Amino acid sequence: MISRTWSRSSLAILTLMAMLSMSSMVALAAPAQGQQRPSGELTASGNVMVDGAKAISGATVFSDSTITTAEKSSAIVNLGKLGRVELMPNTTMKVSFNETGIMAALDAGRARVMTMQGMTANLTTKDGVVVADAVQASNFSVNVECGNTQVSTHAGQVELRAGSETKQIAAGNQDTAGQAAPGTRCTRLQTEGLRSIGGGALAALLLAAGGAIAAAVYATVSDNSDINVTQGGGVIISPVQ
Repeated sequence: MISRTWSRSSLAILTLMAMLSMSSMVALAAPAQGQQRPSGELTASGNVMVDGAKAISGATVFSDSTITTAEKSSAIVNLGKLGRVELMPNTTMKVSFNETGIMAALDAGRARVMTMQGMTANLTTKDGVVVADAVQASNFSVNVECGNTQVSTHAGQVELRAGSETKQIAAGNQDTAGQAAPGTRCTRLQTEGLRSIGGGALAALLLAAGGAIAAAVYATVSDNSDINVTQGGGVIISPVQ
């Protein structure tokens, strides 16, 4: 009888110890009181995916999320006091952030990053990294659609670091790193520009070019020849003796 009582008591004590141990582990894993995991709010237009799942406006976006926009779709991640990130159509980007700034990796497409004063921004591409310090608010766009990295600064100043080279890009300026891939939109601009000209406009250009050539020939001939018009309307060009 006594042995059974001790057995039950021991089992109860062991169970209680296990429960206390699990409670301690949960308490350690939970965020400290008043501390919240950084997050942002998504505004989605069209087909937008977050970590492979379809997302809608109002969804919460946590740090280290990968966001993808389809054709004719876009997304905005509002990060409150940090700033915000905008993704254009056909864009894939991993967005990370903490209490001091925004870190992102642009794999495809175009994106725009805006930070508040006092916050930093680092956007990485295959060609390098775009850095905005915390001295002033920044607003810049990065485009990798052509295979290289194109950076445009709209406000503030950013650095484009590629290899051992660092380029300062002030507001209203742009610069690039890397080489545009053959067959991309950037390498087809001239051809597409000609195709975009309408038939009438193209004919007018050709006529103008032909007229310019004819005028040049006429001027050359006039300097070296006498031109006589016969009664029948024919033109006789006689060399100057």
